Amino acid sequence: MGDELTICTPMRVEQAAVLAGLRGARAAGAAVRVVRTGMGPRRTRERLALAAGDGPLVVLGIAGGLAAHVLPGDVVVASEVRADDVTVACPAAPVLVGALRDAGFRVHVGPIISSSVIVEGAARAELAASDALAVDMESAWLLAGHPDRPAAVVRVITDTAEAPLLHFGVVQRIAGGLAALRRIAPVVADWGRAVGAREVMLASPRSFCAGVERAIEIVRRALERYGPPVYVRRQIVHNAHVVADLERRGAVFVDEVDQVPAGARLVLAAHGVAPVVRQQAADRGLDVVDATCPLVAKVHQEVRRYAGADHTVVLIGHGDHEEVVGSAGEAPGQVRIVADEAAAEAVEVADPDRVAYVMQTTLAVDEAERVAAVLRRRFPKMRAPRHDDICYATSNRQQAVREIATGCDVVLVVGSANSSNSQRLVEVARRAGAASYLVDDATGIRPRWLAGARRVGVTAGASAPPELVDGVVTALSGLGPVRLTEHRAVDEDVRFGLPKEVS
Repeated sequence: MGDELTICTPMRVEQAAVLAGLRGARAAGAAVRVVRTGMGPRRTRERLALAAGDGPLVVLGIAGGLAAHVLPGDVVVASEVRADDVTVACPAAPVLVGALRDAGFRVHVGPIISSSVIVEGAARAELAASDALAVDMESAWLLAGHPDRPAAVVRVITDTAEAPLLHFGVVQRIAGGLAALRRIAPVVADWGRAVGAREVMLASPRSFCAGVERAIEIVRRALERYGPPVYVRRQIVHNAHVVADLERRGAVFVDEVDQVPAGARLVLAAHGVAPVVRQQAADRGLDVVDATCPLVAKVHQEVRRYAGADHTVVLIGHGDHEEVVGSAGEAPGQVRIVADEAAAEAVEVADPDRVAYVMQTTLAVDEAERVAAVLRRRFPKMRAPRHDDICYATSNRQQAVREIATGCDVVLVVGSANSSNSQRLVEVARRAGAASYLVDDATGIRPRWLAGARRVGVTAGASAPPELVDGVVTALSGLGPVRLTEHRAVDEDVRFGLPKEVS
């Protein structure tokens, strides 16, 4: 595959704006050529040869907005381009989105329609009735003419139904659109450097664990059985996509129990809660469905058991994590939270002979063991859990990512920023020698991470839906030929039952 990026611009003023924006990118070594294709299907097809080559192809210019939420000055990145006789997918679109947002643009991703004529009035309203976000006059035919190349379409919106072309202010909007093209051009050049053939290694196991599947299923069944709204205290699991999906189904997420109407139904999240929260729910007469992960509930039981035996309980974990807050709440006067080896060296206890430790279930195994080793040295009689507190899913995912990271240039971990187990996967991959990044979904990928990366590992935290991993793989495949392999560290067959309220 050639290295040269071809940027197609329909009009001369767009070409000039892009060339001006590329001056710095070319100085940095980007191989880019900018060609002017003209407007409309006939001229575009006549000039397809100008864009000949086998390197990446980007159509960059201004366009008209169709969807009501797409405003002048916004940027639309095409998920696909359509015309009457052609539809071309743009799977690598998400990899441009995050970088454009970093550059300060309001970015939308969705279909773009190519029209043979300028559309206004009733014609625009008819197109707006589809799911398309914008309309141009070139993209579908340009991409259809080069079907085997990595491609993207980026359009700056200069006119909408409310702000049409033939209207006061259009000159200023077009000038603003051209200025935006100058800023977008180097971002597109970075995207071009990310294109290339690569191997994608999937770590397995990855994505949902049994506790997460159980928690999500509890909310879904509660909605089906009792009807919306069903209230959920905090995020049911730490993933923005899961929360958004359940909200669409009728779940209402609240921070505290006092935000739930008296007598309503409340689901407690998978991370567990302190007894005081359960009492608050009882005081309000709430019908509670407990979605606490059974492995987290085990840690709560350990805290109660050790505290009941008059031990100081050292809880290894991050003090601001919901799971740790809930576990510590079982015996707040007897729990000491330590996050690292330095804290373990400094922690004070009432009686060194009556000490026990427990762990947050989503810690990095190697780091948690180092903290525990400090505690064992300081308190030789310290009691330990009968079984490891770090859950099987956390351990398995860390083992799998460690094994692939040693052979990867980059490891992408799918998960939300507030997911502890996802954050730990990033850390494990980095300690194994790979550059590693956390992405909420494919739009979190930055082109600069992939420049020169020929082996990319992909995994996902235990709270990340598997379809998000599929989206990342699809986006990578849009950047060039992909050889997909899967490394399986261990098989998982754990299942947890549902509480009686929804079973």
